[in-house]
Amino acid sequence: FEAEDGLERGAAWQHADGSVELHAESEETLERLRFVLPLEADHSEFVRRFAGDQMLGRTLKELRGVRPLRVGTVTHALVRAICGQLIEAKRARHIELRLIHATCDTDGVLYAAPTAECFAGFAPAELQRFGLSARKAATLVRVARTLDVERLRQVTPAGAAERLERERGLGPWSVGVIGLEGLGCYDFGLVGDLGLIKLCTALLGRRAEPPDTAELLAPYGEWQGLASMYLLAGLHRGLLPVRYERGLLAA
Repeated sequence: FEAEDGLERGAAWQHADGSVELHAESEETLERLRFVLPLEADHSEFVRRFAGDQMLGRTLKELRGVRPLRVGTVTHALVRAICGQLIEAKRARHIELRLIHATCDTDGVLYAAPTAECFAGFAPAELQRFGLSARKAATLVRVARTLDVERLRQVTPAGAAERLERERGLGPWSVGVIGLEGLGCYDFGLVGDLGLIKLCTALLGRRAEPPDTAELLAPYGEWQGLASMYLLAGLHRGLLPVRYERGLLAA
């Protein structure tokens, strides 16, 4: 983590009784570590409300307590969202790591989470050499230069989403990623996620489109982001009322 006096490390480990112990070099880093993990996020209402849900009930029972990890900065979530648009997750993560290794501070082993300053000084064409398309590179540079995304943690989730959606190149899926992993809110679903499109295709018996994923997530209300994560986790673990084989779904 970047701190006032330079880079600092944080560490966490879980004991046999389930308790988690944290260690950091300063209180600032400790607070950021708590946010990233996220140990204090209470999603018990979500579990209670949807324990009997036809789609999520079994997944909630099997994966009880699971919550998505967050990243150290909102900028990192922005990078992850842009890299992940309409490509395989493995390829997206490779591009993300190349960008971080090329632009972020390091202690020689670990890298700090990116900030807007890491990208604002680049021309979009320069970022393309790390694997970004021209459109994605232009979006990343423009947002880094014109929007202080870190301040979005200080506004309401609805306000943050409204501001992000005004940016060309950031759609509902990107807002969902930034919400879950950068802002730490569960309000916004991963609308248009390729995994959810496959799930909807199986459920509907036809080729699904992004609006179908929005309809799938709508019943989960302010928990659509967390529901997205559980649906995807349940899909890949065979816990949903559909069958997943070799990247294809069969009802």
